Amino acid sequence: MRYLIDTNIIVLYLRNDYASKYIDEKYNPLGLENIPVISVVTIGELKSLGIRNNWGPKRQEKLEEFLHQFLIADINSKDVLDKYAEIDAFSQDKLPGSPLGNSSRNMGKNDLWIASTAAVIKASLITTDNDFDHLDNKYLKLIRIDRKSLKDQYNS
Repeated sequence: MRYLIDTNIIVLYLRNDYASKYIDEKYNPLGLENIPVISVVTIGELKSLGIRNNWGPKRQEKLEEFLHQFLIADINSKDVLDKYAEIDAFSQDKLPGSPLGNSSRNMGKNDLWIASTAAVIKASLITTDNDFDHLDNKYLKLIRIDRKSLKDQYNS
């Protein structure tokens, strides 16, 4: 199985969060039988997070080592660029012939890049973010992790 891992999930792994244990048990995205992928956008988001939170060299090194487990998907391709435009139009309920079915959804631009990448590489997107919900089963397979529901089970 191919998994595109959202930035918030990488942060859970770096913190050894209880939700990362659930993800490993249920999906095993880093297992040998799976292909773990991150978007190049995620790397930018993580580096920004490190600067904003004043991560020291040890924490930055831990991040770099952890990221070596992933294939890195670039966004500089015609397919991803086209999919970005399509998903953005769909999310704004402006895609001809493909009504959203409810009010428009404002997605962050980085989330649009991540969703577009997942759609193009046909990866299941693992995230805690509900901004992708309207794309599930139309553009991608969404695996949304609800940390609150896992807290009692995994935070002991």
